[in-house]
Amino acid sequence: MPYSKPFKVIIVGFDGVLGSVLAGALDLFSFTGVSWQRFADETVEPRFDVQIASLGGVVIRCSNRLIMQAHCDIKDVMECDLLLIPTIGDSIDKVLNQNSELIVHIKRLATTKADIASNCSGAFFLAKAGLLDGKVATTHWGYANKFKTDFPLVDLQENQFVTQSKIQSKSESATQSGHIFCAAGGSAFYDLALLLIERYCGREISTQVAKTQIIDSKRGNQNSYTNVTLHKPHADQLVKQVQVFIEENFKQPIQVSALAAMVSVTPRTLNRRFQSCVAMRPIEYIQAVRIEQAKRLLESGDVTIKSLAHQVGYDDISSFTRLFKRATELTPKEYQEKFSRLAI
Repeated sequence: MPYSKPFKVIIVGFDGVLGSVLAGALDLFSFTGVSWQRFADETVEPRFDVQIASLGGVVIRCSNRLIMQAHCDIKDVMECDLLLIPTIGDSIDKVLNQNSELIVHIKRLATTKADIASNCSGAFFLAKAGLLDGKVATTHWGYANKFKTDFPLVDLQENQFVTQSKIQSKSESATQSGHIFCAAGGSAFYDLALLLIERYCGREISTQVAKTQIIDSKRGNQNSYTNVTLHKPHADQLVKQVQVFIEENFKQPIQVSALAAMVSVTPRTLNRRFQSCVAMRPIEYIQAVRIEQAKRLLESGDVTIKSLAHQVGYDDISSFTRLFKRATELTPKEYQEKFSRLAI
């Protein structure tokens, strides 16, 4: 992906934060575009401008007794590309009660174009701010019961490593709103970080970070990122079952009638439930998954246009090209020229 200027990342610091996640996030994003390039004797191009922000810009006393100096006062942060809420390492209720003013600024920044991401119990900050009501989220399994009790309006998916939902912007332009990401905790933090690095910098840079930091991502393959992108917050297990099947079998011919038979409903019922849950019919969801996979293959640069359609489940190249252009407003060739790392 062509390099422009570093993306601005603000990591929220507060007393009682888990020191390893606070420092780990600072390291992972700060060394993106740096470590691999040093090893490969390439030009160093930091991809992120990372700062830790606390209330008043004061020092942060981590739960492991590490003392860290904030770079700035969160009151002075008017905008950023990514706002990251680390894990609460101390008593959750104590930290939330002591940081009501911090929650005000999290809500304020949620009205900008920023993406917001939390790790583990950091999701409690987002839920307390009301940003997760009616949305899918995740947190560490050990906090799941408390989270459900404290925030019943949130669709908690504690079995998921990473979740994503859209921020409902109240600004003049809905296109200015970002997304909310949540990671389950522990090593899921690395999956979250790699996903976000990929979101901003492309798969090649994300892979470089994983290799230099020796991170074994639990996402396993590209399909998982598609899952996060396309899943909508809903509780219909039948629809979720079909979604997972589609995402794991998109290369094969898939008939809506066969999907309906698989879950013992009529095609009409499946269409209705899909439309209600994800605002798409099953056939549209199949197409969306295939298009997402095609975009990733094109971004990697390791595919020819001629073979692309077949790799994502289409025999008719012209039909695939029409669908791709309808979804992206670019032909596959134009998309590859614009986003492939080989176009740099």
